[in-house]
Amino acid sequence: MSMNIGEASKASGVSAKMIRHYESVGLFPEAARTDSGYRQYTAKEVSTLRFVRQSRDLGFSIDQIRELLGLWQDRKRPSRQVRALAQAHIEELDEKLKELQSMKATLEHLVHCCHGDDRPDCPIIDSLSHETADPAPTAHHAAGRIVGLQPGRARRRAT
Repeated sequence: MSMNIGEASKASGVSAKMIRHYESVGLFPEAARTDSGYRQYTAKEVSTLRFVRQSRDLGFSIDQIRELLGLWQDRKRPSRQVRALAQAHIEELDEKLKELQSMKATLEHLVHCCHGDDRPDCPIIDSLSHETADPAPTAHHAAGRIVGLQPGRARRRAT
């Protein structure tokens, strides 16, 4: 049984646009075509698209998915390779999570410092409008004015 791209998209949960993209970057092989040029997909290809979608849902990169696909298709692979790839991805996610938590802390601090009234003074805008050349937040504490954004750090401008 073969499906056109719309049917394959619906069956796999991957949009037709993404299917074309995955084909263009070599993650997924180009589909067979009918005489009139329409893409045709088999149940096996739809299964592969589901694998790709589920991998993307877990945040794996295209290169990581390429590696996972190779491991999935190699029935003689040692599971330690899959585990190592997943463990490395967990470490990347932990790092991203730390960055997001740090960004949240910075924004929470800036929101706390902003009066949110009719005055134009706003530490959020002040922070966004200044460069962050010096990463050390303690070097710029003075007069209580916040400048420069760094995740998790509120920087103050010396006056």
